Amino acid sequence: MAYSIAQLLTSNKTRLFDMWIQKQLASESLREDLMTDDELRAQSQELVDTLTSVITADNISHVESTDFDEVFEVLSAISMSRARQGFSPRETGLYIFSLKEAIFDLLQENLADDPATLLAESMKINRLMDSFGIITFETFIKGREDVILRQTEEIADISTPVIQVWDGILALPIIGTLDSSRTQVVMESLLQKIVDTGSGIAILDISGVPAVDSLVAQHLIKTVSATRLMGADCIISGIRPEIAQTVVHLGIDLSNIITKATLASALKHAFSMNRLVVKRSEAEKKVL
Repeated sequence: MAYSIAQLLTSNKTRLFDMWIQKQLASESLREDLMTDDELRAQSQELVDTLTSVITADNISHVESTDFDEVFEVLSAISMSRARQGFSPRETGLYIFSLKEAIFDLLQENLADDPATLLAESMKINRLMDSFGIITFETFIKGREDVILRQTEEIADISTPVIQVWDGILALPIIGTLDSSRTQVVMESLLQKIVDTGSGIAILDISGVPAVDSLVAQHLIKTVSATRLMGADCIISGIRPEIAQTVVHLGIDLSNIITKATLASALKHAFSMNRLVVKRSEAEKKVL
């Protein structure tokens, strides 16, 4: 009768789990700051239970079998959660490969006197676990990409706040490089705020933009045009001497756009457009 590694894993499930946990707890890649011991045990127990419930003598050599779909789902969930928790690719890979080591140790215990069978069964489990490792890495990368994308969107939202500085006057301080994707975020945020507040003036402050080239200037012009289509006037502030020289050198026409050197100057101009006057109040004289 042919040796069945599937039967060995099923009948020694508890032993396999204990061996795997010991390896993980002894590993230098253990991250107690990211996952508690109870969470690690529960996660590992689920994977061992799922693997031993689906593996058979027939499918162990057919990794593409749909029998392993449930295992793939568990692995994908583990990889996604570890990507979100902050585990590195190496730490996530060592997690699944430490299971392979535990299975090898279990095989060694039971087949030490039969090296030929030990080699044959080790080759089978090696191919299977390597396939699991690939699934783990692929899912981890996708999870990490999702995290980076979400963080990028959050940073873009935080870095483009639209502030209502006065009744009918909005200010949008832009910090960092202004590219096509960020311009879209800027326009959407600004136009939505114009609709929400009914403001008639928007100030784009580019004091925090490190450099202005033809592409950045085109993005600014598009934002101004979109603002005007919403019935609001637009003022660009933060025009530093070097930016002014660059704009002139590139031959960019901003003559039809109100520009100011500072945000304070732009705000003062916005007040005058709305026929507002801000005066410093005199301190009350003390009566002696």
